[in-house]
Amino acid sequence: MPLSAHAATFAQLALANITREYPNFPAHLITSADEHLEPRSLHPAFYGAYDWHSSVHMHWLLVRLLRRHGGTPALPGTEAVVDVLDRHLTPANLAAEAAYLRDRPSFERPYGWAWLLALAAECRAHGGAEGERWTGALRPAVDAVDGLLADWLPRATYPVRHGNHPNSAFALSLALDSGELSAGTDRAVRDRLLSWFADDHDAPAHWEPSGQDFLSPALTEADAMRRVLAPGRLAAWLDRFLPGLGTGTPCALLDVPVVSDHADPQIGHLLGLTLSRAAALRSLAEALPDGPVRARLAEAAAAHLTAGLPAVERGDFTTDHWLATFAALALDPPASAAPRP
Repeated sequence: MPLSAHAATFAQLALANITREYPNFPAHLITSADEHLEPRSLHPAFYGAYDWHSSVHMHWLLVRLLRRHGGTPALPGTEAVVDVLDRHLTPANLAAEAAYLRDRPSFERPYGWAWLLALAAECRAHGGAEGERWTGALRPAVDAVDGLLADWLPRATYPVRHGNHPNSAFALSLALDSGELSAGTDRAVRDRLLSWFADDHDAPAHWEPSGQDFLSPALTEADAMRRVLAPGRLAAWLDRFLPGLGTGTPCALLDVPVVSDHADPQIGHLLGLTLSRAAALRSLAEALPDGPVRARLAEAAAAHLTAGLPAVERGDFTTDHWLATFAALALDPPASAAPRP
């Protein structure tokens, strides 16, 4: 099922969310009674969609839809999309966002950082006068993230492996895919992924999912290794990491999660898990040679996508402010960074 089939719905969702200032959940440490705490004061570009990272990746979704489907019947309201992006992605707004990031070096680390890089990459790929405007405006924030990553990675002795925002593998994968990193930071990301994960084996897949995951710890790690290992080495690594895949042993990672309450903000994360698993399973399958493991992963990816898509538009802000982005990743994954030979 192509992303174009959902383009109009996803665009309307994203537009409504990035311009909706309240309710808002700012991850902001208050240090003075004199601070202006209105979302637009803290984040003139990314004030909507409930929280900063969701706003950033909903902007990414709009640019992706515009690039893939703008000017076609699949995306009515193209002028409205461009107008909102022009109002948000200005040099002044992004200079303020860059300054905020530099002043708070652990803010949105690393999830929000990675989505900002992904947004910049999508603007660059969009091209034309619009893409050039937005890419230029984003440059200070991209430079800030690159510097923050370069400073953090040598100190990141251990990865964060759980299935929520701080997950190391997912964010660094997005960062690599963006192509926005400087050569030195790109190299540092690849080296860190290998140092964290190259020797892993016998992943405890039966522990998944946890009750509020929207990422699979095991699959995000495997998908990260897809970025840094050549296909032959990836297949051998995956056989050690998830040995049951090749033997046909039942694997919890391939079963669609049960979501008992879609409206609960934490349980509802499992809707995102369904879609992020679909994306990772699909990408891993496509990177492997023909055989039973590839077939199992592809079949599970299709089942997860079928289960997850109906939940994207529910009229409930707890899921509507973020879930369409993960549906887009599952339907139309970004081009991945070239693996290390």
